[in-house]
Amino acid sequence: MPTTMTGAEERRRLALDAAQVVVRAEGDGQRFAGYAAVFNSRTAIGNPLRWGFYEEIAPGAFAKTLSEGDARMLIDHDSYYVVSRASAGTLSLTEDDKGLSVDSALDTRLSYVQDLAVNLDNRNVTGMSFGFYVIKDEWNTEEIEVEGADPVEVDVRVIREVRLIEVSAVTFPAYPETEAELKAVARALDRRGDLAAVEARAKYRPELLDLVHIDREPGESTRGVQKSAEPAVSTQPMGLPLSMRMNALAARYGLQR
Repeated sequence: MPTTMTGAEERRRLALDAAQVVVRAEGDGQRFAGYAAVFNSRTAIGNPLRWGFYEEIAPGAFAKTLSEGDARMLIDHDSYYVVSRASAGTLSLTEDDKGLSVDSALDTRLSYVQDLAVNLDNRNVTGMSFGFYVIKDEWNTEEIEVEGADPVEVDVRVIREVRLIEVSAVTFPAYPETEAELKAVARALDRRGDLAAVEARAKYRPELLDLVHIDREPGESTRGVQKSAEPAVSTQPMGLPLSMRMNALAARYGLQR
């Protein structure tokens, strides 16, 4: 079932080849062009076979937010480094058949914009990203073939509508399997509000029990419950096996098990 509430801010990234970033001359200046998001392209968030999921962005996901919002272009999601802004006429964001297209002025009177242009030319900055809140998404389960093993059921999240906050040129275009990626999975699960989905992934990454907060009464199922936009109170699921809870505490405080 699609949900309709916003949750925590999320971020997704594209490598330079997928983002198709170019810097072109225009008059006496330069402009930046590329894609911050690509539609119908399946991306692995975390490890989909164990503790993550696959994700796709559906066409039309940005249609409403582009008509109502006032997004900025930043560098590495840092609000100090504002490159351009939609309401100022220096940033154009549009949906096309491929995805979210970005066209930005590069005012090199700003020293960091001049640095950005050089870093793009030298390929030191190697991708694009966007920060957003999910308004509508849906989760489905699919069975996929795994070479040398039995088929595995995986979750697929389809994002139908977002509220766009910003787009960024980024230094690191993909999450390694680190805390940043784990938090990306946790934010999506937090919004999903499905305790069973969290428990299944916590078998492999018990840290998720400490990152995902689901409001519930003792013994109450959370499957299908919509998440509120208000911050949730941490309610560690005490019904889990003792060994799992101990692993979660060990992960939280850096203890060896």
